[in-house]
Amino acid sequence: MTETKNNNGLKVLAALLGVVLLGTIIYTVSLYQDKKKTETVLTKEKELVVEDLNSLKSEYDKAILESNATNEELVSARDNIAKYIDSVKTMKADISALSRYRRQVDVLKAEREQLLKQVDSLTRSNTMIAMQRDSTYVELEKQTVFNDSLVVQNTQLADAVAKGSALNLSKFNVDAVKERNSGKLVSTQRAKATDKFKICFTVADNVIAQAGDREFYLEVLDPQGNVMGESFSKSNDEGASITYSKATEFYYENKALDVCDYINKPASDFQDGNYMVNVYDDKLKLLGTSKFTLK
Repeated sequence: MTETKNNNGLKVLAALLGVVLLGTIIYTVSLYQDKKKTETVLTKEKELVVEDLNSLKSEYDKAILESNATNEELVSARDNIAKYIDSVKTMKADISALSRYRRQVDVLKAEREQLLKQVDSLTRSNTMIAMQRDSTYVELEKQTVFNDSLVVQNTQLADAVAKGSALNLSKFNVDAVKERNSGKLVSTQRAKATDKFKICFTVADNVIAQAGDREFYLEVLDPQGNVMGESFSKSNDEGASITYSKATEFYYENKALDVCDYINKPASDFQDGNYMVNVYDDKLKLLGTSKFTLK
């Protein structure tokens, strides 16, 4: 009877122990499942934080790319976000840390809004400055074109004045003359009878020409094309040059003026043949040519 009671007590105890063990196992499994759920939630939350940070970083990258000039504040904020991303990725997820980073994300978003407003304001200001600069450039271009036009007009006007003020001949005549004992000069066509060439020309009137002393150059060519006389040389600013027989000086007063000069015969008599006389002004512009023949 006693043995039977003991066996029944053992059975009850074993049953109780089984119940306790089962409860412990159930509790342990429940704790494990809760832990896994918590880790999953924390991991998901961590991923959301990283996602938010990456989104902020992308917005900064875009703002920096669209900015005409490098904005140090944007670059610094972008770099700080990159550091936060690295920190979140490597940290051990827990509620306290994630809460801290979530609050930091909110701060960074507010900072982003403020910075982007500043950048937008700066961009509008730069755009306005660029428009003003372009407008100024256009006006400068117009002024340059206008100035160039004035230069061309002034140059053309100066050329016209220079051409208009140049002296010209209205008459030009050359005679072979013989000097009689009385001093009178008579025309001749005979080479041996010729004592000198009388070269006469009329300088036309010109009201815009500069009055004053002037000098023309007489070039006399014999039948062989040689320059008669002492053969002087003259060059102008453009590099042109002539060899002339004689320089004729006169005073010009803007009115028509008759001028005559003479070329004496050489040591021997004048030769038979064709002669040519050219008259040049002080800039070596050819004003007239005359040809004649001695027999």
